[in-house]
Amino acid sequence: MYRYGISSQRRSWPLWMTILIFLGVMLILGVIIGLLVHFLAVGKTYYYQGDFHISGVTYNHSCEKAVSQTGTDLSKAIETKMSDAFQNSSVYKEYINSQVIKFLPYPNGSRVQFQLTLKFPPAKKNSMKTKIEGILHQMLKDNMASWNAVPSSIKLTETSKANAEMLTNNCCGRQLANSIIAGNRIVNGENALVGAWPWQASMQWKGRHHCGASLISSKWLLSAAHCFALKNNSEDWTINFGTLVNKPYMRRKVQNIIFHENYTKAGVHDDIALVQLAEDVSFTKYVRKICLPEAKMKLSENDSVVVTGWGTLYMNGPLPVILQQAVLKIIDNEVCNAPHALSGLVTDTMLCAGFMSGEADACQNDSGGPLAYPDSRNIWHLVGIVSWGEGCGKKNKPGVYTRVSAYRDWITSKTGL
Repeated sequence: MYRYGISSQRRSWPLWMTILIFLGVMLILGVIIGLLVHFLAVGKTYYYQGDFHISGVTYNHSCEKAVSQTGTDLSKAIETKMSDAFQNSSVYKEYINSQVIKFLPYPNGSRVQFQLTLKFPPAKKNSMKTKIEGILHQMLKDNMASWNAVPSSIKLTETSKANAEMLTNNCCGRQLANSIIAGNRIVNGENALVGAWPWQASMQWKGRHHCGASLISSKWLLSAAHCFALKNNSEDWTINFGTLVNKPYMRRKVQNIIFHENYTKAGVHDDIALVQLAEDVSFTKYVRKICLPEAKMKLSENDSVVVTGWGTLYMNGPLPVILQQAVLKIIDNEVCNAPHALSGLVTDTMLCAGFMSGEADACQNDSGGPLAYPDSRNIWHLVGIVSWGEGCGKKNKPGVYTRVSAYRDWITSKTGL
């Protein structure tokens, strides 16, 4: 008996379709492997906000303005201990930084708010939070005697990058980039890093850089009165923020210019002015305010300060496009007032900064700009305003600055700051 069946031919895929399917499978596998590698191995930056209690002493300090010396010392101590705790822990490779944001009154003491940044693979997220809390708890236990810390009060919450940046942006005197600079002068100076001096502003008269200024709040800047002595129509002025003088991150119009009442056009005394913006500034990574000093703040001879500006690179020279910076040293007023120097012209409301050798100085069109001083936490304070000098970088002729601490009450009376 014969079996009759229907014969069939084996069909094969066209070569191009086989290649297409192969590539499709490989692509899917690549995506899956990539996701697994990212989740298991590639680090992601995480931001945390936390707080804990200290008993016995009530503090009320915010990073939005300069804190007292006591608050600065305590913040520095906490930040140092926190950094040491993480650097000496099992997560030292993942730790990036930590900073104290504010102190708030709390029953029988204060609440310390802080921020942490770490980088680790997403797969470690849950275990990492437990480790972080353990490290912080142990740190507080180790410092119960010195701070009256309460270890059981520690709280830690993950937050977004945007929220973390917003919190830091509203702080005064915080740089986006730490600027490590040598002793070069603005004359033949050194370019500033982007974000290093986010409070620096260019006061532009009819569209051209004329003077510098410092942002001290969302609506106020400090500058030198002599910048506006002959150009006091606020409608002629605009303000640029950023590192490139004519490619700003932000531009604002001027609503009002307030001179010190005792300033005279012919003199250099009380050389200080407030500039009110027509529209408030929104703080960003690149536009931030500098801290104002306390009225009782004292600087010592040889303290390091930094002057910044878009002034001429030498006397009657060209103006730079990129913001320039220079490290200077505070010079005692008695030294500045010597007969071979400035012959008694420097008063108590002024301060000298630079070098008697003449190696560093501000120059023309730097007027009104900031002389900034970092405290022990590397938070910057506006201690001086570029005011006057004899030439630029001349021997025995250091630059003279309006001493901001001497006008702290005047600033408050006009702005409420």
